[in-house]
Amino acid sequence: MATNTMAQELEPKQGISHIPNTSGANDLESQQTRQDVIEHVKTQGPKIADPTPLGLLSFATGIFLIAMFGIGARDIQTPNAMIGVLLFFGGTSQFLAGIIEFVRGQAFGATLWCSYSAFNFSYAMIYIPGTGIMAAYTDTETGAISPEFNQALAIYIWAWFIVNTIYAIGAVRTTWVLFLDLAILSLGLLLLAVGYMDENTAVLKAGNAVLLVVAFLSYWAGCSGFWASATPIKVPTFAM
Repeated sequence: MATNTMAQELEPKQGISHIPNTSGANDLESQQTRQDVIEHVKTQGPKIADPTPLGLLSFATGIFLIAMFGIGARDIQTPNAMIGVLLFFGGTSQFLAGIIEFVRGQAFGATLWCSYSAFNFSYAMIYIPGTGIMAAYTDTETGAISPEFNQALAIYIWAWFIVNTIYAIGAVRTTWVLFLDLAILSLGLLLLAVGYMDENTAVLKAGNAVLLVVAFLSYWAGCSGFWASATPIKVPTFAM
């Protein structure tokens, strides 16, 4: 799509509009010359790689870490080790993928990746001490976290549940793997939102377990695009 647009933009600059348009054989030759120049611009213009594998693999990694810390893997209670990954691999990579999708004229990918770049950045900022977000819910004398924190986090997740459900509906014309990925992510966010509002540990663990399925599907879709361009390995995603 990007190369087609580029061809249209460059057409007058290549002198296509100034090719003489005479009758008979000269007219046919002129039309053929025009077509040759357009095809040359299409094939020889700069190529923009598909950023989808980068977006999917970085998204999968961030979700995997959130889920693993959420289910209490290895009895880890402090999830701050994931902040760097969420900021640089998740946030930055997905923002870059979204901008490239804008250039390619792909509204769905551009909206999806820029949105989840913002999710990675905003979620990481909750746990960065300098932002003051956690401090606002922490008692300065006892160090105890206010019950309001879970309710605030629940509302935050509800907002992303709404946005992600919109994206899941928008994915019905892509592939089954991507559609199921986003649909199951909505289920995971729903469980997390309910779990935080009810302060139910079992529901929270169930929500994070669902996120592991999301990470698996995201890795699947990301590997499909990445391996197809670099290896002979073909991973099906089942077009809808």
